[in-house]
Amino acid sequence: MTDLFEPLTLRGVTLRNRIGLAPMCQYCCGPDGRPTDWHLAHLLQRAIGGAGLILTEATAVTAEGRITPADLGLWEEAQVAGHARLVSAITAAGAVPGIQLAHAGRKASRNPPWVHGAAQPGWEAIGPSALAMDGMLVPRAMAESEIADTITAFVAAARRAVRVGYRVVELHAAHGYLLHQFLSPLSNTREDSWGGDFEGRTRLVRETAAALRDALPADIALFLRISHTDWAEGGWTTAESVELARRVAPLGVDLIDVSSGGITNRQEIPLGPGYQVPGAEAVRGTGIPVAAVGLIDDAEQAQTILTEGKADMVLLARAMLRDPYWPIRAAQALGRTDRLAIPPQYERGWGNLPMRQETAEPMPTL
Repeated sequence: MTDLFEPLTLRGVTLRNRIGLAPMCQYCCGPDGRPTDWHLAHLLQRAIGGAGLILTEATAVTAEGRITPADLGLWEEAQVAGHARLVSAITAAGAVPGIQLAHAGRKASRNPPWVHGAAQPGWEAIGPSALAMDGMLVPRAMAESEIADTITAFVAAARRAVRVGYRVVELHAAHGYLLHQFLSPLSNTREDSWGGDFEGRTRLVRETAAALRDALPADIALFLRISHTDWAEGGWTTAESVELARRVAPLGVDLIDVSSGGITNRQEIPLGPGYQVPGAEAVRGTGIPVAAVGLIDDAEQAQTILTEGKADMVLLARAMLRDPYWPIRAAQALGRTDRLAIPPQYERGWGNLPMRQETAEPMPTL
């Protein structure tokens, strides 16, 4: 039986448990895309809370690839120092720092979701085809040279991420953003080698993943996030996700983070506890490790997913927003407090629980 608190090793990266913080946009940067104190507090607190992996929110590889002007970025050297601060703090708290690299494509140039009534930012959105998502800008269809430039931008951002100290790099090809837009027939109607059949529509994901693997040191783990289905007629399917998994594993992708949806407002999602787990299980059937995500709320549910062989780890979003100490509470619920390392500064807050101590570097000065 795979235990929720059993370490997971992928390449040269070992997570202290099978719990990760899912990437969640915070929309709290200035227009320079640099990490802020909010990012530090948000990510560090979840690392202190016991998660094995801490993933940043979607981090733009170009300025034009941001969803909003408040997005995190790593498209230039001026952003490196802020990321180094995040990596240092996460690592000192005992978690593995990871970064999700992204390009919004046709979903770019919007305001944060809680900003209403203001004019949209107004930079030009791009995508595989000149097809808008409902209520958004009509993107300009990308020229082949721009597709090549985008791959180059992902590679450049990945190299900066490694230099900063991130140990996991996740390629974002889900939730209706650029790489997902190339995958889905609902957003990609190209007739060249970047569209059409499965081979063409998956080309950008495959070539970007291969380019990242070539650029990353051998001991850095490469993740790929996908939407396993569009939940819409005529869209990307779970069966295609399974075939994509078979194609990217030989390219050096170490784990697939299985989410869903985001390409159309006409999606029909059967929301419920663990509603995306069947997609993770299907992809895992190819032999590649997977992470399950989506309405995973309690410890028993998370442990059952692993026990039944449906995933290799879980990523938590809403549950960790509500409770940064979800891993500690899960260890209590499952009787696994022996597998935790609570910082000595916080031990008295957890009573007389027997806690395994780990040697860690002193916490950095914030």
